Amino acid sequence: MIRIYTEPVYMPEHSEPARGRYVFAYFITLYNPGPLAVQLLRRYWSICDANGKTEEVAGEGVVGEQPVIAAGTEYAYNSFCVLETPVGCMEGHYHMIDEDGDEFDAAIPRFTLAVPGVLN
Repeated sequence: MIRIYTEPVYMPEHSEPARGRYVFAYFITLYNPGPLAVQLLRRYWSICDANGKTEEVAGEGVVGEQPVIAAGTEYAYNSFCVLETPVGCMEGHYHMIDEDGDEFDAAIPRFTLAVPGVLN
């Protein structure tokens, strides 16, 4: 139903590799191709680093909003996370409700967070 696009970006200007601090921004776009408007109520993220450390983040909306996404439109936002390693991943879901009152989860596919050049 909802299409989710992700774009992670390493932020070297905010990172301190010598102290085990790697900052990644991520840009998210949610596209609603369906016939009904939907509202994003809650988010859930599982964030893991290369040491196997996993952090779960859950809460109301995203970046202080619970956006309504009309049929045929998209909503975009960005946020960030901090890892202790130069490589990690994120995945999760958004809990949503459509204008008919039906609630559902929209899966956020796993994506990799990596300092450029570290994987190849």
